[in-house]
Amino acid sequence: MEKASLIGVILANGAMAYSIVVAGASFKAFYDMPSLIMVVVGGVAAVMVAYPFGVFFNTINVVKKVFMPNVQPVGPVISQLVEFAEIARRDGILALENKTSEIKDGFILMGLQMAIDGTDAEIMEAIMRSEIESMAVRHKQGKSTLETTARYAPAFGMIGTLIGLIIMLGNMSNPDAIGPGMAVALLTTLYGAYVANAICLPFADKLGYYSKKELEIREIIVRGLLSIQNGDNPRVLEQKLLTFLPAKQRAAIAKKKEAA
Repeated sequence: MEKASLIGVILANGAMAYSIVVAGASFKAFYDMPSLIMVVVGGVAAVMVAYPFGVFFNTINVVKKVFMPNVQPVGPVISQLVEFAEIARRDGILALENKTSEIKDGFILMGLQMAIDGTDAEIMEAIMRSEIESMAVRHKQGKSTLETTARYAPAFGMIGTLIGLIIMLGNMSNPDAIGPGMAVALLTTLYGAYVANAICLPFADKLGYYSKKELEIREIIVRGLLSIQNGDNPRVLEQKLLTFLPAKQRAAIAKKKEAA
């Protein structure tokens, strides 16, 4: 579970609840089923029109990644690649065949198997970069569904508000109903703004961050495996890959190695 996402959602909702309580209002005043249906169902319907069924239903799995990301730490990946380089340097690249059963990352396994099989470096790089591009497209698609929802939800909130105002203005003969009617009309705008700015846009930004990190790790893997295939010195390979990390993380890795 990714703690920052969970804490952020709790804080956002907590801030709204605190404001309502401090203002002395009732939570019941902020609940209106027709307004909620207008924003949620209307927004979902618009996204269904904008995307095929497969993409739409995959949004649930995409949202799960906000709280349960599948991004590997960079340090262990670099250590694993350096270990492979040491084995290839000492025993030959074919000796890495014994390590394939231990590899859990399918991308590393694919690249390493190509290197063991003697695939040309240019072909190997082209295949791996094509895989990276495909992954980037999938990530962008998942992120875009949330961004699309964030565009449509406030629009349906405004539509609901206009519907409420029309109904209210048609009942001007009852002055006592104007205030409550206006409050209900404005709730759809509130719901639309909440869905967009407290859920969809933050989730989309978090997915974009994870995608960037995962693409960065994939780039490290490509460069590492190409260097192993080329027979580069393991120490040179390690220094090359560590350039992807901030200075503080490099120092932490160096300190950990010294302690070991």
